[in-house]
Amino acid sequence: MIRLYGKVEQSVMDEKILQEAVEEQGPKEEAGQISKEEGISFNAVLQLRLEYKNILKIEHLWEFTSLTKLQLNNNLIQKIEGLANLINIKWLDLSFNNIEKIEGLETLTKLEDLTFYNNKISCIENMDTLNNLTFFAIGNNCLGQLDNVIYLRRFKNLHTLNLAGNPLAQEANYKLFIAAYLSDLAYLDYRLLNGETKKQAFAKYQYAIEEIRHNELQTLKATEAEQKRQEELQQHQEAFVENLNGSQLFDSMFAQDPEAQKLNQLPGVADLPQLVGLCIQMFESGFAEQKLREAEVKAFLEVLQEAVREKQQRSAQLVSDFEKHRKKRILDLKQVEDAAKEEAQVNQYMTEIKTLCDSCLLLELQLVDQLEEIIKDFERNITDMVGSFIETVQGIYPFHTIVHSNPHYAPAPLCRDLENHLHEEIKDIAMATLEKVAKNEVEDDLPDDVRALFVDKETVMNAVGASHDSHMLRIDNREDKLVTRINAWMMNLIKKIQDEEVWRNRKCISEIQYFIQHLRNQLEEVLHHE
Repeated sequence: MIRLYGKVEQSVMDEKILQEAVEEQGPKEEAGQISKEEGISFNAVLQLRLEYKNILKIEHLWEFTSLTKLQLNNNLIQKIEGLANLINIKWLDLSFNNIEKIEGLETLTKLEDLTFYNNKISCIENMDTLNNLTFFAIGNNCLGQLDNVIYLRRFKNLHTLNLAGNPLAQEANYKLFIAAYLSDLAYLDYRLLNGETKKQAFAKYQYAIEEIRHNELQTLKATEAEQKRQEELQQHQEAFVENLNGSQLFDSMFAQDPEAQKLNQLPGVADLPQLVGLCIQMFESGFAEQKLREAEVKAFLEVLQEAVREKQQRSAQLVSDFEKHRKKRILDLKQVEDAAKEEAQVNQYMTEIKTLCDSCLLLELQLVDQLEEIIKDFERNITDMVGSFIETVQGIYPFHTIVHSNPHYAPAPLCRDLENHLHEEIKDIAMATLEKVAKNEVEDDLPDDVRALFVDKETVMNAVGASHDSHMLRIDNREDKLVTRINAWMMNLIKKIQDEEVWRNRKCISEIQYFIQHLRNQLEEVLHHE
C-alpha cells in the first residue's frame, strides 16, 4: 500500500517537467513540431498525464485552468495541494501515492471521477463541495469505520464506489451496510448491487435509515431556511436597510447595555414601539428606492448598449463596403505593368484606406460625445435618487433641522426625539425610585441588581446618562453606516462606468489602428512581391 521513496530519485513538478508532459501528449509529427516551436499555452491544455514520475509535491499547476483530466497516479505524493485553480477538472487520479488525508479539493466543484486507490487515507472527509461526484475509488487504504461511509450520502449522483482492500471491507455486514445507507449506488467494488441485495439491506437497517432520512430532512429544511435568510439579507444590504425591518435597532441599543436593561425593569418605564415603526418605514422606503435605482441603471445600460451597437453596425458597414473593392484593388496592382499607373493606383488605394480610417475614427468620436451625454444624464439622475433617499433617512435620523424639498413633508416622531423622550422618562422614574428607596417604600419585587443602582443620586444619574449616550451613539452609527454605504455605492458605480467607457474607447481606437496598419502591410507585401 505504501510506496517507498527513500531509494528512488524524487522529481520536482516544475515548469520543465510540465512542458515535457504537454509536448509528449500533444500533436505528433509536423503538427507537433509546429506546436513545439510556437509554444503551447498551459491554460489551453485539457488533459495531462504525470504518472510514474516520482513526484513528491503537487505544484506549478496554476496555469492549467482549462484542465478537465489529470493523472497523478503512481508517484510519491504525500499531500493533496496546489489544485485550487483547476476549476474545470472532472477526472482526477491520485492512486498509488502516499496520501494520508483528503484535503485541498474545495474548488474542484465540477469533479465527477475521483480515485485515491492505494494510499494511506483513514477517513473520508473534506469533500463537501464535490456535488457532481459520480465515481469514487478509495480501495486499498486505511478506512476502518463503516459509519464513515455515511458521509457519502450527500453525493446524490454517486453510482460507483470502490472500498475493497480497506479494513472496513472485512466487516460481516459490509455489503448490506453500504447498500442500505447508499441506496442509489449501482456498483460496489465494481460489482452490481442488485435489487435483492438492496431489499435485504433496507430490511436490516430500516429503522436506522428512516431516522437518518428524518435528520437529513430537518437539516435540509434548516439549510434552506438559512439560505433564504441570507438571500433576504443580501437584498436588504443592497438596499442599505439591513436589520431595519423590525426591532433589531431597538434591541441592539439594549443588548450591550446592562445598565439600560436594569433601568428598563423599573415600574412605569415604557419601550419605544414608535422607533420600530420608524425603522420599518425606513426599510420600506429603502426597498422602494432600490427598485427605482435598479430600473434607472437598467435603462441606462440599455441606452448605452444600443448606442454602441448602432455605431458598431455603421463601422461594420464601412468595412464591408471597403472590402468589396479591396480585393479588386489588390488584383489590379498585381497585374499592372506601367509604373505610372501603379503609382496612381497605390495612391488611390492609400487614399481609400485613409478615408476608411478617418470615417471609423469619426464614428468613434461621435459615439464618445453621445455616451458622455448619456453618462452625465445618468449621473444626475442617480445622484438625485440617492440624495432623495438620504434626505428621507435624515428626516427620520436628523443631526439637525432638515429643509425638505417637499413643502408638505411632515416626518413622524424622530428616532432621536423618541430616545430623548425615553431618557427623560427614565430619569424622572429613576429619581422617584431613588426617593422611594431612601424612604424604604420601594416594592419588594424590585430585583437586587436594579436596587443596587440606587445608592445615591450621582450613581443613578451616571447610569441613566451613560445609557442615553450609548443609545444615541447606536442611532448615529446606523445613520452614518447607511449614508456612507449608499454614497460609496454611487461613487463606485459612476467610476466603474467611466472606467469602462475609457477602456472601451481605447480598445476601439487600437482595433481601428491595428486594422488600418494591417491593410497597409498587405499593400506593402504586394508591392514588395512585385
